[in-house]
Amino acid sequence: MDWDTAVFYAVNGWAGQSAALDWLMLQCSSAGNLILLIVAFLAWRAWFDWRHGLLVTTALGLSIGAGDFLGTLIKSWIARPRPCHVLLNVQELAGCGKMFSLPSNHAVNAATAAALLGVLFPGTRWPMAILVVVGGLSRVYLGAHYPTDVLAGWCLGGLLGATVGYLIVQRPWSRT
Repeated sequence: MDWDTAVFYAVNGWAGQSAALDWLMLQCSSAGNLILLIVAFLAWRAWFDWRHGLLVTTALGLSIGAGDFLGTLIKSWIARPRPCHVLLNVQELAGCGKMFSLPSNHAVNAATAAALLGVLFPGTRWPMAILVVVGGLSRVYLGAHYPTDVLAGWCLGGLLGATVGYLIVQRPWSRT
């Protein structure tokens, strides 16, 4: 058994053993919860400077949309089946999903947001990093992705978010 599958089984094996942990992992994997946190943070920031808040919100929305599109495109090229389609004894707590597995779009989107906000607001780096890691772990825990799917999503999203944050928002904004 390769390390990716072994780690998948180790993490996914925790599923179903604790109702509280299952609930927490489902919440950490919910895109709506991450969106709510980001919207609240951006609304708070926009209160201080609405033009910058509008620019950051627009850049973030477009970046997440681009990351989601790229992730889906890469999935169709690689066509790696989800673990719940090919492995035995997978604990599926959130359903298996129809699309392919690599990269995890949840991980792409979370890493895009974290990297972009981390470039623009350095104080958010540690809290966002924790959210990204726990969210990625939840995707494996719930049986939806292999660990390498999550790692690939983090790499793609981190690169995209940091690039947009620095080149599109921070650099031009600092010149004004």
